[in-house]
Amino acid sequence: MTTTTSHTPEPEGPARPGRLIQNEATTEIPVHLLFRDEAGPVSVPLSPTVVARRQGTGEQPRLRRPVQPKPRPEPQVDPELVERPARVLPGAAGVLAGACGAAGCLATSWWAGVLPPLTVQALGLPVSASSGLGPAQWAAYTGAGALGLFGLGGLARGRTGAAWVLGLFGRYRGTVRRTGLMWVNPLLLRRRVDVRLRHWRSEPMPAADGNGVALRVVVLVVWRVKDTARATLGVEDHESYLRECVEAALARVPVETPGTARGSVEVAADALTRWVVRDAGVVGLEVFSVRPVRVEYAPEVAAAMHRRRIAALDAKDRATMVTSVVDSVEDTVTRLTMRGLVELDDYERKALVKDLTVAFCAGRGEQGP
Repeated sequence: MTTTTSHTPEPEGPARPGRLIQNEATTEIPVHLLFRDEAGPVSVPLSPTVVARRQGTGEQPRLRRPVQPKPRPEPQVDPELVERPARVLPGAAGVLAGACGAAGCLATSWWAGVLPPLTVQALGLPVSASSGLGPAQWAAYTGAGALGLFGLGGLARGRTGAAWVLGLFGRYRGTVRRTGLMWVNPLLLRRRVDVRLRHWRSEPMPAADGNGVALRVVVLVVWRVKDTARATLGVEDHESYLRECVEAALARVPVETPGTARGSVEVAADALTRWVVRDAGVVGLEVFSVRPVRVEYAPEVAAAMHRRRIAALDAKDRATMVTSVVDSVEDTVTRLTMRGLVELDDYERKALVKDLTVAFCAGRGEQGP
């Protein structure tokens, strides 16, 4: 009896990983599904679908969110550095203190007996019986002299359009905007600040137009100092800071040459004013307007742009002339045909149009130069 035993083919070794072709727009395609000889299944590790943008194909990303730009940090000054009025006295107080000091020195001299006899007689004072200068007399001299120097040394004159910024040992003590004679503590350091409305006409500054062509721009800035404390103590030099703010604004805002577009200068002036107001306001400067008053091409590109502008004007003139000639030829041919003066076929019409065009162009060319 013959027994037939069927043998099942055993797999040779572990399942081999299949090679993959990855399509960035759809999914992963196993290579063995395209080219295979065996009928058995092959285990293939599949990864999640990839959805992305292929470089160089122009395909837009599908699942990518726009990245929000980080806000630009704004300049900040010490919040406690704010202008406040300083404590001052009327000028009469300083004059009175100086007079009292001088009178004290004179009385001490009479007391010590060192006052000249003629002065004693002129003042009608009795003769002093003092023996001379002693510790008491020197103390009186010191007190009277200090009072006189302190009173007269603190006298100051306030003028319209100017302010005093006061400081003591590096600390801000207030601002004086009063006018006339006044008394200020002589121990305080004084800095005069001009608070009038000022116009600043800049030197030619680098800029660029909408196409990136280099320009030289002269701007007129109308400004004044609003917060004297921040303008004096917040920056080293507020005028230099304002100049740098204008240069930074010109680097951000494109400026068009005059005649390029109607209203372009006004648009550029508004944008420049907004940027400079934002940057200069933190240091106590009040900017009213930043207006370009002269715009010209930079020296390195001036010749090339001049030739380009002339070529554009010539092209515009030529286009205008051609349009005028075509209209004249069309009007002439139409009138001749409509009035029945000539009967033209296609060939004759083309020849007439050609002759009229040449004649009109030659006539305009002779009149142009």
